[in-house]
Amino acid sequence: MLSEQQRLSAIALSGRVLGALFYHAPSHPDCASLMAMLSTPDWVSEWPFQTPKLTTIAPLMAAGLADQLTPINEEFQRLFIGPYALPAPPWSSVYLDKENVLFGDSLLELRQWMRAQGFAPQTEQNEPEDHFGLMLMLAAWLADQGQQQPLDELLAWHLLPWAERYLNLFTDNAANDFYRGLGDLAKLTLSGWQKGMLMPVACKQLHF
Repeated sequence: MLSEQQRLSAIALSGRVLGALFYHAPSHPDCASLMAMLSTPDWVSEWPFQTPKLTTIAPLMAAGLADQLTPINEEFQRLFIGPYALPAPPWSSVYLDKENVLFGDSLLELRQWMRAQGFAPQTEQNEPEDHFGLMLMLAAWLADQGQQQPLDELLAWHLLPWAERYLNLFTDNAANDFYRGLGDLAKLTLSGWQKGMLMPVACKQLHF
């Protein structure tokens, strides 16, 4: 079991990495060094949440980066941008709101919570704040600031209730092995985040 400080440090590191990969295109400057790191198996020993499955995830992600039939930039476009319907939409309101809409009640609840904390993320686009990648980066920031109570509230109330459903859809629909591996890496990492939480994960009905 990690100590409180070890857990926060682990979330800060893994949240920054995963958040960038789920939010930014592979060609984005913030992803260049991450792609280089993930193209070799060396990163496995440094990942803060260790399981035997990492040894199968690493070669999967490396193979996806080298995939010429389903280039990673095109796959990012299909999974996160469109123009066609996204097979695994990365916004919480799609899963938590009955109408499966963006900017739904669950996003308003997140915004209200964020206002109560006195902060809001700065996004590059007109993006709803409940984007999976943005929420991972917000969790990383909270962990980096040592704010365990707000961090656990974010996870228990706003991220973990729908994350597993999203990641299952994401990995099932990814055509490039990098994103299949990324989905699996996010699953095991969020499982590690949950250990040591101060509160239980809220039980919310999913609609997607």
